[in-house]
Amino acid sequence: MWRFLGRRFVQMLITLLLFQAVTYFLIDAQPGDIADLLTLDPNIPPAERQRLRAQLGLDRPPVERFITYIGNFYRGNLGVSFQEYPRPVIDIIKERLPRTVVLFLTASILSFWTGFVTGKILAWRRGGWVEYASTITGVTLYTVFTPWFALMMIWLFAVALNWLPAGKFLDPLKWLDAPISANAVFARMIWSVFIAILISFIGFWLSNRVPRRQRLPIRIASVLVPLAGVLLFWRLNGLGFYAWDITRHLILPVLTVTLIAYGGTMLLTRTSMLETLREDYVLTARAKGLPDKVVRDKHVARNALLPVWTGLVFSLGNSVSGGIITETIFSWPGIGLTLLNSALVADIPVAMGTLTVVGIMTLLSHLIADIGYAFLDPRIRYQ
Repeated sequence: MWRFLGRRFVQMLITLLLFQAVTYFLIDAQPGDIADLLTLDPNIPPAERQRLRAQLGLDRPPVERFITYIGNFYRGNLGVSFQEYPRPVIDIIKERLPRTVVLFLTASILSFWTGFVTGKILAWRRGGWVEYASTITGVTLYTVFTPWFALMMIWLFAVALNWLPAGKFLDPLKWLDAPISANAVFARMIWSVFIAILISFIGFWLSNRVPRRQRLPIRIASVLVPLAGVLLFWRLNGLGFYAWDITRHLILPVLTVTLIAYGGTMLLTRTSMLETLREDYVLTARAKGLPDKVVRDKHVARNALLPVWTGLVFSLGNSVSGGIITETIFSWPGIGLTLLNSALVADIPVAMGTLTVVGIMTLLSHLIADIGYAFLDPRIRYQ
């Protein structure tokens, strides 16, 4: 396993370097540059434009600039933003990457869990009207045009029902007298939810090691205790009002992405389950007299999980690039919207920084998927 990981790490570094080279020269090949956009006023003399290009380093050859960028990148220096000069690119990524990760990680986990459970049950109890209705719903959600669906969600929940805000990260009027910044509140939200999930996971893990009749109370407590702890934490620190404002703005984009991803996960699980049900070891398990729940969950669902696991991990890796549409429609200030804006104004350092994040997350998702195969299927081993 360690030799496999070592080889994959070297391959990932080479692939990342090639990816950076291709993206850098493609961005640089765009007509014009940031200096032209910043000096659109015809009264600004050409000498001032040239001085700005020299200050930003755009007067040097592209190959020289790329070599300098790569050298700085692997020393941890991603440069400064042209559009928000002189703000460092790393600060922009640190601010906006967590917003994208939280949005798509939450939606991916919800869609994976609901889609896998639903697809598993539909494949096991196939043939009824519930399966037909669920399949049609899944196909509709999987093939729906994302921008249109997102706009319909905004119209329904933000305009017609007025339950949720239409977009943005927060309501500026509610934050005029805020004692701390929105980024600080958001960071505390991430840590509080992470600790709660960790406690719940430990509780569920411990419940599997006690007699069956004692499991349900432990699992209920594993959900209620962390939830109560999170609510108490935000009530006592006096920042719950601001955390709820961010949460309200997060609900609609998460719900939209979850529904779209749910359709694909449910259909993939159902198809994989139907194929696995035809295997000989499933017939053997039934012939042994094992309960249906054991055959379904231990023998069929686990082997059907491999393609679903691949889809889940890859969706997390591609969340940054795939989130451009969602973040644009909901005005969610994440890394996807930052990538789009930087590409439109030829802000090369920011565009390269965000695209590098996309490349790293994609490569890591492939590695995590391969490692997960070895745990999900004992027949798979890496030398």
